[in-house]
Amino acid sequence: QVQLVESGGGLVQPGGSLRLSCAASGIMFRINAMGWYRQAPGNQRELVATITSGDSTNYAGSVKGRSTISRDNAKNTAYLQMNNLKPEDTAVYYCNAKVVGVGRIEYDVWGQGTQVTVSS
Repeated sequence: QVQLVESGGGLVQPGGSLRLSCAASGIMFRINAMGWYRQAPGNQRELVATITSGDSTNYAGSVKGRSTISRDNAKNTAYLQMNNLKPEDTAVYYCNAKVVGVGRIEYDVWGQGTQVTVSS
């Protein structure tokens, strides 16, 4: 059973920065893509950023230029650096991993979520 543990959320003022971390643990063959998604109250979960095992990245237009996703494959950890945060970035942020198990089948794993609140 693979688990994802997120950290780094919190309360930050507009214009501030946060760095989210997502660490995967458990028995797995490898992790393909990893990503961050967010869900604000009353809204559907939406993509923030993804990164492949080869470090190709993709960003939502709303965060492009303000956020950077990265990963450390040796640590099975992904990061999301968010700068110039805005109140509309307030949401629960979820980490996702495309895990390949020992049976060589890919499946999705989600973290428990970490709250990011941008407010003065």
